[in-house]
Amino acid sequence: MVPENINDQVAIVTGAAQGMGKAVAMLLAQEDARVVLNDVKENVLAVANEIEGIGVIGDVSNEDDVNKLVETTVEHYGTVDILVNNAGILRSTRIDNITKAEWDLVLNVNLNSAFMCTKAVLPIMKEKRFGRIINMSSSAGRSVSTLGGAHYTTSKAGMLGFTRAVAKEVAPFGITVNAVCPGLIDTEMVRLDINPDIVAAYEKSFPIPRLGTPEEVAKLVLFLIADAPYITGASIDINGGDLMM
Repeated sequence: MVPENINDQVAIVTGAAQGMGKAVAMLLAQEDARVVLNDVKENVLAVANEIEGIGVIGDVSNEDDVNKLVETTVEHYGTVDILVNNAGILRSTRIDNITKAEWDLVLNVNLNSAFMCTKAVLPIMKEKRFGRIINMSSSAGRSVSTLGGAHYTTSKAGMLGFTRAVAKEVAPFGITVNAVCPGLIDTEMVRLDINPDIVAAYEKSFPIPRLGTPEEVAKLVLFLIADAPYITGASIDINGGDLMM
């Protein structure tokens, strides 16, 4: 049965301990969804407690942890309606210095995790003939990253191809799959990992001269989940005009 609204829908949000994932989880909870929050960071449990959700510590680049996440969700709530593949890491290493291990790390966390999480929830969504999957890509996936390395750009571009391919396959089952492509967003990852002077310079260069907020990204995610049943396979930009295509 297709839910008429987001009330009581069951959502899994990966990378939900901070930043955009946390903002998405909190907004979904405000809309009365039942939310399962995943992260490798233990403070995901505190965030889950804050919104009366379920926190699951685990590495979604590990298939066993992915299966545990979905199994835990079904044990608590009986189903999965929404999946937000948000988990991601940024590495700025230049191509000459990227090791195979670092390349694999970035691709596993940023892209392979989305494949495994999606594959794990699809049987549930197909059976009920309803689902909403949101993949967090980036302006880097639409063009090239100004801050991340080649592995980061590759992972985010791969997410767009993955989104289109899966969207086409699962549309007959009432499942939509879309990608959100944020530009430079004011998250802990940006503030901690990037030189503040570099961030300030980029911020001033944008047509809308500021960083985006996690809450603005969360509102776009909510729109695609709750109000866009005829949008699928799309890549939606949210970057303050930094990239116009």
